[in-house]
Amino acid sequence: MESLGRHILVEFACCNPDVMNDVTGIEQAMVKAAEDAGATVINSNFHHFSPYGVSGVVVIQESHLAIHTWPEYQYAAVDLFTCGEEVNPWHAFDQLKEVFQSKSYNAMELHRGSLNLMERIEYNAENFRKIAEDREKINKFKRSTWFTDKDENIALSLRTSGEVLYDEHSDYQRVRVMESNGFGKMLAIDNMVMCTERDEYHYHEMISHPAMFAHGNPERVLVIGGGDGGTIREVLKHDSIKEVVMVEIDGKVVEASKLHLPQLSAEFDNPKLDLKIADGIQYVKDAANESFDMILVDGSDPVGPAEGLFNAPFYQECKRVLKQDGILVTQGESPIFNKDVFVDLNKCLKSVFDADKVDVMLFQIPTYPSGIWSFQLATKNGNDLKKIDADKVDNFVEANDLQYYNSGIHTATYCLPNYVKKLVK
Repeated sequence: MESLGRHILVEFACCNPDVMNDVTGIEQAMVKAAEDAGATVINSNFHHFSPYGVSGVVVIQESHLAIHTWPEYQYAAVDLFTCGEEVNPWHAFDQLKEVFQSKSYNAMELHRGSLNLMERIEYNAENFRKIAEDREKINKFKRSTWFTDKDENIALSLRTSGEVLYDEHSDYQRVRVMESNGFGKMLAIDNMVMCTERDEYHYHEMISHPAMFAHGNPERVLVIGGGDGGTIREVLKHDSIKEVVMVEIDGKVVEASKLHLPQLSAEFDNPKLDLKIADGIQYVKDAANESFDMILVDGSDPVGPAEGLFNAPFYQECKRVLKQDGILVTQGESPIFNKDVFVDLNKCLKSVFDADKVDVMLFQIPTYPSGIWSFQLATKNGNDLKKIDADKVDNFVEANDLQYYNSGIHTATYCLPNYVKKLVK
């Protein structure tokens, strides 16, 4: 051995830009690269920048692997520094070149700490030997990755453990379940947070119970989307329910939830549930007139397979399918994060159901960008959605141990700030 360490500086070019912007995938690739090189991983720390780019480091017992990416240039600058004869940084290079799908690269190897220029001294590191021995006994190293849900102006980041429990590409989207540090397991679709174990009840209790109690006696409910299972879990708590038809376009979402999110997927085996893996838009087109008491549209943002859930023809079909006292509830976006979509959806519903038959509910949810979200509701006969039996609601809340919704929330959710009133005026 002529030097203390080998240092490879790499410029990966013509890479896959989606890979360059995937903080979880890059962290996994860097850890795998370290292991392929024969190194012992101590910990990892990765961060996703807004609007794009990833930076991170894998600390190894033999030094480190570091990276920064520029997806807009399909470029990554990588630093592979290893010590010891048994560790080969070029094996790490091979792994990263394959994962990044790099079509060209520049690489330079430096030998650090030339032994011909140094003299070894006697150094007593006895105090540190116990620490080193304890570290070698640890089978699982510490990982830290920041998952970011963002647009060009706003970003929300959640620290994750780096553990990816589920990662599948369906015909429609990428579905992942990850372990977050502060919010438990997290379901993400195409890099957007769908729900987390810690705050999912904010969303699922509010999409279901306010409308259920306003209706009074819903028996047949249609859920469009909602593949995580949280919405049907709440709907099926009501004794009046005879059947819930759930139409989810992507079976991978249901599979991921069943495998890793038992808190949400608890009712998939309920005999009252008719689960269909199909296109919800087409299902509504084919449904009979006045065949449902309620329709709950539990979709994601208006991109990909959810795009068709935000237009007038779809809601005209929903109106036809609802009974005369029927209620429609749809995921309404954020008046802050997605202001234009929020306003356009409100106008769309008013054009189909009339302005005096459309309402907006606001609620808090920490892991959605801006922390404030909405459901937008419409009725066929204009019944008062705000009117409920408060005692009945609170008895139900106590019996079912609800975490967010109660009779007070029911009243407050329709109280809109002035800026929101102006948006929907």
